[in-house]
Amino acid sequence: MLCVCGFGLVATSCSQGTQSKEEPFKYTVDEFADIQVLRYRIPGWDSLTLQQKAYIYHLSEAGKCGRDILFSQNFKYNLGIRKTLERIIENYSGDRECEQWQKFMVYAKRVFFSNGIHHHYAEDKIMPECTQEYFASLLDNIKAEKGCYDYIPVMFDPQLYPQRKYTGSDKDIVEASAVNFYGEGITKDEVNKFYAAMEDPKDPRPYAYGINTRLVKENGKLVEEVYKVGGRFSNSINAIIIHLEKAAEYAENQAQKDYIALLIEYYKTGDLKTWDDYNVAWVQENQGQVDFINGFIEDYNDPLGRKATWESSVNFKDIAASRRTQLISDNAQWFEDNSPVNDKFKKKEVKGVTAKVINVACIGGDCFPATPIGINLPNSNWIRKEYGSKSVTIANITDAYNFAAEESPKSMTNEFSWDDEEKRLVKEYGNLTGNLHTDLHECLGHGSGQLLPGVSATALGEYNSTLEEARADLFGLYYVADQKLVELGILPNEEAYKAEYINFIKNGIFTQFVRIELGKTNTEAHMQDRKLIAEWCYENGLKEKTGAEKDVIEKVTRDGKTYFVINDFQALRGLFGKLLAEVQRIKSEGDYKAGKELVEKYAVHINPELHKEVKERYASLELKPYKGFINPTIVPVTNKRGELVDYEVVYNDNYLEQMMEYGKKYSYESALAK
Repeated sequence: MLCVCGFGLVATSCSQGTQSKEEPFKYTVDEFADIQVLRYRIPGWDSLTLQQKAYIYHLSEAGKCGRDILFSQNFKYNLGIRKTLERIIENYSGDRECEQWQKFMVYAKRVFFSNGIHHHYAEDKIMPECTQEYFASLLDNIKAEKGCYDYIPVMFDPQLYPQRKYTGSDKDIVEASAVNFYGEGITKDEVNKFYAAMEDPKDPRPYAYGINTRLVKENGKLVEEVYKVGGRFSNSINAIIIHLEKAAEYAENQAQKDYIALLIEYYKTGDLKTWDDYNVAWVQENQGQVDFINGFIEDYNDPLGRKATWESSVNFKDIAASRRTQLISDNAQWFEDNSPVNDKFKKKEVKGVTAKVINVACIGGDCFPATPIGINLPNSNWIRKEYGSKSVTIANITDAYNFAAEESPKSMTNEFSWDDEEKRLVKEYGNLTGNLHTDLHECLGHGSGQLLPGVSATALGEYNSTLEEARADLFGLYYVADQKLVELGILPNEEAYKAEYINFIKNGIFTQFVRIELGKTNTEAHMQDRKLIAEWCYENGLKEKTGAEKDVIEKVTRDGKTYFVINDFQALRGLFGKLLAEVQRIKSEGDYKAGKELVEKYAVHINPELHKEVKERYASLELKPYKGFINPTIVPVTNKRGELVDYEVVYNDNYLEQMMEYGKKYSYESALAK
């Protein structure tokens, strides 16, 4: 599971821009549309051994080779469109200063950022601002093949493929989604029946059926196209394997070599048992400083929450900063035992919970350019129960967000805070409690609770991702205010937690909707999770329901501006606990009906007046609601005899150059739609 930042990639040539050591490090490298592109530092790089650096280098190369896979998974025409855009940028011989060209370039950069023609977060199709006729003239200029002209209606017609993932209730969500996990003419019911026939509800160790396949019809019969060597995405997977084999030569220990061998075997066969064996071996290895993820992992983009996108992240442990997460993981059983959840839904014995703070060295696939700030894996419930999980908070990414915010002269905190006390709490404790909430979310939240015997991990269907993220968020929110954290020395005092409550409620109920176009609904799982929690707590904290003198969360207006003010922080914590108990019950019992009611009532529909107001106020700040990254380049260094002596980190500062470089060096799949 990934934790996505509430607000807010590949070897490139050494000729790309770099920054001298004497100059202050500038985090922002590009801005366009609703996007701010940042770069991140890799602190602690010089403290690594040559072997560790070599290990990271080859893992990073493996993590760049699946880019085509993600583009294709997101939409069947994405690869062809991306490669056409790349050819235009490289070969166009006309005027590159005119307004239409500038509009075309914004569109191209948005497509690169979103790994396709649909918005990476809002799911809606990105509409070009240049004219259809102008785009056709660009194709004429580069003498494009006839097939490239077929992309014009796909790109410009708002009625064609309007959403990557459709979550409404008025259409079949599989047929209405543009995402490329299912072939033409396949319905939600057909998918569910197909996999229901595979699954055994009594199996204590069920496979993640469908996680690494595309489901299609052949001669009227449903069959799976498996992602493996010799199967779908064979060229990309072969390239990944080559670099994984090289990486294994520099692994820190035998356990790392063993799980890399299992991952390679899985990529060669597509076998789900091998995938489980790999995850068991991976989660048990905790001695090395370097770690990585590489594979088909998260199911957020699938309307049915079953099929996974390809992603990669290469990282190493920040030893000093991991003291906080170590304390949390050491006390995992205490947190599980004392949660407000019904005892029958709790784990009797919490096993193998490990947590650490990391610095990433390379991100790829569905972690790039937009990337999570926390990760908890594996996703398999039975592996988590029997062997535990790994939880990480990504320090250098959160640092980059924070430092980039300081580069901006205007502030979300100043605009949306009710009073100076709110500002003080957020400025003094906001970064600390935000990171701590991520720790608790990933380390304990996702790792907490258990399914009752016979309950399938897919029982909540299309609502599972939202409810799982809500469960983890609620666990973190409940415990970030616990005296236990002060006793452990993780929080400095008993008021610090208030900063996270202020930020979370404000974001969930109001400010996050700057990301969504007026008139649209809220569709992304993490945004739905935050809205569900904030609005449920607002409604259930009204004084007419609680009998208190004031609302727990009060909606107030001043000078024509709306604010949401927390009047009773401890009462709010009680509401978080109550909702956590209910969401865990829904998860544990597989109560689809209750889960659907929660999501549909609280998570989807946005108040149009509030939506308009927050968009207008945010526009005045001249900020970008979405942020992502370019990767540094890791460059091998040799001496005069050609011997490898080091790996240097080059901090690139040109987003477009990196996107174009990736298109040349890490593209293995045909552009033909399928």
